[in-house]
Amino acid sequence: MKGTVPHCWIEERLLARNRVSQEFFPREASRLAEACCRMAERFLEGGRLLAFGRGPYATDAQHVSVEFLHPVIVGKRALPALDLSLSFGPWLETIVQPQDTAMGFGPPEGDDRVEEALRKAQDKGALTFALPGRRADYATAAPSDDPFIHQEMIEILYHTLWETVHVFFEHKEVTPHDAGEASFLYPFLGDRRRDLAPVTLEVASSILSKAREDERLRVEAAKTCAATLADCATAVAERLHRGGRIIAFGNGGSATDANDFALDCVTPPRRAMRPIPAVSLAMEPAVLTAVANDVGQELMFLRQLVAHARSEDVAFAISTSGGSKNIIVALEEARRRGMLTIGLLGYDGGEIVRRQLVDFALVVRCDYIPRIQEAQASLYHTLREALDQLLIE
Repeated sequence: MKGTVPHCWIEERLLARNRVSQEFFPREASRLAEACCRMAERFLEGGRLLAFGRGPYATDAQHVSVEFLHPVIVGKRALPALDLSLSFGPWLETIVQPQDTAMGFGPPEGDDRVEEALRKAQDKGALTFALPGRRADYATAAPSDDPFIHQEMIEILYHTLWETVHVFFEHKEVTPHDAGEASFLYPFLGDRRRDLAPVTLEVASSILSKAREDERLRVEAAKTCAATLADCATAVAERLHRGGRIIAFGNGGSATDANDFALDCVTPPRRAMRPIPAVSLAMEPAVLTAVANDVGQELMFLRQLVAHARSEDVAFAISTSGGSKNIIVALEEARRRGMLTIGLLGYDGGEIVRRQLVDFALVVRCDYIPRIQEAQASLYHTLREALDQLLIE
């Protein structure tokens, strides 16, 4: 096992994301805004978002589905969204409707099976997003050949779609027929294409602002988290060298990130990378719902740790708030069992930091959940890269 990863290497890997972001989002912002406008129309027609992918890219389908269905911003409506990754071909064939939106995720080189499913959905009239791909209503080339950076940029992309689709609802829900004699009060309804152009420009500008905020957070993380991340990687590598495993967990979007991190460990997206033993407790829906139903949601992760955890293992908790009760009680149990504990957190680290429940706290100091999650993805992907540097025989 190699000794350490230099702090400057961590900093460079984090900042490498910004160079890609600064090229990708200015190029795509206007097209994304127009596609978001069309997506809003589909939702208002009763359509659903049908998302899918394979391997680690299935976690993007999980993530976008939970964000649209269970919005974290108060006052935003729940939008119908499904993750069809388990069997997306037959599922799309069976349930897709012309008013739906189909969103397919894949690696930088693309995924022929995903593209074929999107083609069939498009033939049935659905609005299609290929992330990445060559043929769809919105198709984009991969932002980067690096699978981690590619996935991070795509996460920002679909977060901005979720955040801005609601803007178009405000301008589309009342139609001239609905307005009746009062239609003169709604001049923007006379020519939808012309009158929504200023809104589309504002949305494109908003998308660029969101990407710039991510870039700022990565610069800050490079300054404040690089040393902690390097030391954390060394400590994790030591546990793995002793036969330990990484046990990841989180709620909602953080659950999908825990799933992604575990998959990145076990089935690394780069061929030269070594597999690392890891599991995600969030990837067990039957167990989670059984425990939540029978004894309470606060014990969902604790019960699994009681069954699985060993002293040489690593507890990797992901939480934007740092205060989720089921995360806290799981970390308390991990402490009792002598596990190495890591918290990937937002805001100021919350109760987890205040109670010193983790050996390593990686805190994205931001109070807006989508931006926290996007910066957290850069941190856990960089940790995965660092572990590969350290685990040299």
